[in-house]
Amino acid sequence: MTEELRLSSLIPPSFRAVHEDLREFRHREVWLKGGRGSGKSTFLSLEILLGMLRDPEANAVVYRRVGATLRESVYEQMRWAVERLGLNGRAAFRKAPLEIALSGAHGEQRILFRGADDPAKSKSIKLARGRFAYLWFEELAEFPDMDAIRQIQASVIRGRGDAVTLCSYNPPKSFSSWVNEEALSARPDRLVHASTYLDLPGDWLGESFLAAAEELRRADPGAYRHMYLGEVTGLGGQVFENVALRTVTDEELRAFSDIRLGLDWGWYPDPMHFVRCAWEPARRRLTVFDELRALRMDNRTLARTLIETGRIQPGEEVVADSAEQKSIADMRAYGVRCVAAAKGPGSVRAGIKWLQSLDEIVIDPTRCPHAAREFTRYEYERDRYGTPVDQLPDRDNHAIDAVRYAMNRVWRRAGE
Repeated sequence: MTEELRLSSLIPPSFRAVHEDLREFRHREVWLKGGRGSGKSTFLSLEILLGMLRDPEANAVVYRRVGATLRESVYEQMRWAVERLGLNGRAAFRKAPLEIALSGAHGEQRILFRGADDPAKSKSIKLARGRFAYLWFEELAEFPDMDAIRQIQASVIRGRGDAVTLCSYNPPKSFSSWVNEEALSARPDRLVHASTYLDLPGDWLGESFLAAAEELRRADPGAYRHMYLGEVTGLGGQVFENVALRTVTDEELRAFSDIRLGLDWGWYPDPMHFVRCAWEPARRRLTVFDELRALRMDNRTLARTLIETGRIQPGEEVVADSAEQKSIADMRAYGVRCVAAAKGPGSVRAGIKWLQSLDEIVIDPTRCPHAAREFTRYEYERDRYGTPVDQLPDRDNHAIDAVRYAMNRVWRRAGE
């Protein structure tokens, strides 16, 4: 049986691009997120073994937050993958400590299993032969923060040769979870891939799984979206429930015709924030596709930066916070058509209410990570019992304010 034919029965189409990425070590990190039954762990267990078969110097180490959870989870998952690939005759399954060893013509390759609750074992981890080409963090959201991941990476991935860190997780509900925030970070060396059970052949999951998913979809759509689709649904109290985080393509950018620019002044510790948005009134859709945020940037430098980077095109106008008339005058003197946003009693709430009324606010998290973070994390204030109250927080809203200013002339018109 050829490798390609074999892979067609092992790897679903939704993971084929990730397979090619890992085969060529195109990224230093590959993050797989998804809900229940989305195939993340199955894919990674197979992928690690396939990589080790290609490279006799490759070894792997698999981490969970708590070592006691390894045996019944990732260890059994890797045992399944060994059997699925027909490697039982080459494999030795050891339990003290947990390890799977593959014998071959070039010697022994090892898959180690460790818990992050024992830091000493990470610091002392060594190989007599080869290198760790694969470092897998299963249930990434269980780890306390990204620093814990970096410390283990520094202990495991050393020396020469290709290596990749693999992370699999179900996204937590909270937008402010460190995992969800980190996944939005634009990093050229990291691939973030999302999958759901709907991407897999139905016979892989079984009738009982599909029936349970369908029952929850009917009974509790919110719980279904989180549990089975892996969506970050929030803990309740979100101001904006109409935000969609996705890539805005170059083709979309070329098609936009109504471009709006907004600017929220800042210095330190509050930042300056500039946005470019596209308004599609027929669809009642606003797309935030470019931003600039800076601390301690004077107006001359800001104007020059906006012009030189093409964030302001000839003839375009930027609407800014009217509280700083001198800054507005400075920008005009430096060649930027800058006008003050019209304000009045209740204008902040009115602008927020208008944004809430839109069918969709699209934000590209790679191009605009700050806007993506603010819009998804912005929540109503809570009372002492933790219940949301009708009060908007005046913090962590610089991108939101810039968007309000950009759309100031639209939402202040009657009927919009």
